[in-house]
Amino acid sequence: MYTWRLLQAGMICLDGGSMFGLIPRVVWSKTVSTDSQGRISVGQNCLLLANSAGDHILIEAGSGNKLDAKMRAIFNLGGRTVEEAVGEVAPIKSVTHVLVTHLHFDHAGGLTRLAREGEEPDWIHPTAGLGVVRSFGNAEIIVQHREWRDAVVNNSVMTRTYLLENLDPLREQLRTVDSPLPFPLGHQPSRDDTPASAVDERMTEVLPGIFVFLVPGHTWGQQAVLFTDDQGRTVVFTPDVMPTVDHLGAAYSLAYDVEPYITMVTKRWFLAAAAKNDWLLVLDHEVKTPIVRVRPDGKGWYLLVPEV
Repeated sequence: MYTWRLLQAGMICLDGGSMFGLIPRVVWSKTVSTDSQGRISVGQNCLLLANSAGDHILIEAGSGNKLDAKMRAIFNLGGRTVEEAVGEVAPIKSVTHVLVTHLHFDHAGGLTRLAREGEEPDWIHPTAGLGVVRSFGNAEIIVQHREWRDAVVNNSVMTRTYLLENLDPLREQLRTVDSPLPFPLGHQPSRDDTPASAVDERMTEVLPGIFVFLVPGHTWGQQAVLFTDDQGRTVVFTPDVMPTVDHLGAAYSLAYDVEPYITMVTKRWFLAAAAKNDWLLVLDHEVKTPIVRVRPDGKGWYLLVPEV
């Protein structure tokens, strides 16, 4: 069992239309506000777990500090990083493992950082000359093998989300896992299909009491992370299958998803499992109420109840 705390690796602004895919602006804008550029402000949530030996396990890493001025302006990024957030509560060297749900820049960028003045870089960008240091040099990085394979060849609908400077420096720290697919390879599920196997049968234990399982759609190799905390609660860090509470609806997927239809199918069985097993969900981009439980709404779908 683990103690844990929610960390905030800074805010990020993302295009509102892209964040809600095919849902019309007139619908989602009733509950979500935008800035003058049509962006919504979301969090970059991370979890820091601690075991009885004093070791720390980090889940998720935010966008980091390596983006250039143009990209930082596009996403309205400030200067806060996950390294800073961790350093406020624990020694950086105590982080022994980092799990990331997927390798898009706003989830894995913080795994490395710019080398500081006088600091020897661990890696130098072959064309840009960018000097990079591993943020958690003592840690093993754990990600799905499918996610890593797609990231290094940039299999994405976005051209600049799998970035070389977020990937190449990690090779010496990397451990990839192959969790079972929810549906057999090549099977096209109907919109109401549920996997034949229970979710606990598709989990991979990557550390004592910490499990990962595939939640495809946003990327093919996206994973959720499950563990039991010191209060006996089953906690699931929830990636971009449902990034905020405003993405609860079945069709509320992202324009960034490689397969929005699969996101919808995944969300259905994920929410059903969360309600059945009384999971405590931590949503990766939610700002106001990131910790929720799932309850049936009596109409065939679900409600999110904030944990107080």
